[in-house]
Amino acid sequence: MDAAAHFSQSYREARERFLSAAEAAGLDVESHAHPLLGRDGETLALDVAVEGARDARSLLVLSSGCHGVEGFCGSGVQHALLRDEAWHALLRDSGVAVLYLHALNPWGFSWWRRTTQENVDLNRNFHDFSQPLPANPGYDELAALIVPPQWPPTPEVEAALQRHIAAHGLRAYQQAVTGGQHDHPQGLFYGGRNPTWSNVTLRHVLQEHARRCARLGWIDFHTGLGPSGVGELIFACRDDALALSRAKAWWGEGITSIYDGSSASAMLTGLMWMSAYEECPQAEYTGIALEYGTVPVPEVLDALRADQWLENHPEAGAAQREAIKRRVRDAFYTDTDAWKQAILAQGIEAARQAVAGLAAR
Repeated sequence: MDAAAHFSQSYREARERFLSAAEAAGLDVESHAHPLLGRDGETLALDVAVEGARDARSLLVLSSGCHGVEGFCGSGVQHALLRDEAWHALLRDSGVAVLYLHALNPWGFSWWRRTTQENVDLNRNFHDFSQPLPANPGYDELAALIVPPQWPPTPEVEAALQRHIAAHGLRAYQQAVTGGQHDHPQGLFYGGRNPTWSNVTLRHVLQEHARRCARLGWIDFHTGLGPSGVGELIFACRDDALALSRAKAWWGEGITSIYDGSSASAMLTGLMWMSAYEECPQAEYTGIALEYGTVPVPEVLDALRADQWLENHPEAGAAQREAIKRRVRDAFYTDTDAWKQAILAQGIEAARQAVAGLAAR
């Protein structure tokens, strides 16, 4: 497989590839236009394609771009599957339908940001906003150090962070920073105070396309945690023993979980896939986040710190802006043939395993 043929260098290119591949596969695409334009002045959209019967008993969701700039990875897997005749044959034989969701957060994908245009982490935004939101005192304590008033940070700021990590451990630091917070709208991993455009649009798509199935599977593609090119299969359901048992039956005993601390991910709140329970209550739901490693976690967090500083300081010079944006993309997209090949091999395998699991029940 020519892995490079499935990956893109911009959101515009990724979208064009997806639309072309869907058309070649004989699929209609439903485009939910975003209210803003992209970095190159292009139209932004959550593009949706369905393969298989609309009333199929089993439905698999394959989604990319929840975290914007991470979309290069998931888009590549989606394109490879759409161009794979063996994949289409498998779906026809199994009776499993697939819902392709390309670029859940198209604005972040285009602008090389992990967040939505509201500076919200979409995977921390799925809350009942009529109820009190979870507090994150760990982030509150570190907020001024995580996104300091100048970039690069002063030696004093970095020394203070290192003292905190030395005292509490890297895992505790990761939990404080990445777990989600709702009190610092110009900070990292901000969950917002209202549903974002992407949140609302995704719910509409699920209401339209995922309320007739009895069994629902979901693979949401992510990058930024773990060893380079290695896909961690992270349990993406409620803390439910039966769902975890199904996930392990589909994808193997290597499934990790935020609930028991086995995942490289911290414990998170406001998770996107909780919408499956809310919008598709008729379905037995089983899902994973397929999280591919890129660079070490401290490098990823520093790239995000720099990017948030840049967002807060639009007066920054062009050279600094370009350097920070390139660092962000490199933190979530390793632009090498070897990395892309590893992503496709694992992504396609996980998709085929999900189809087998859905068909077997």
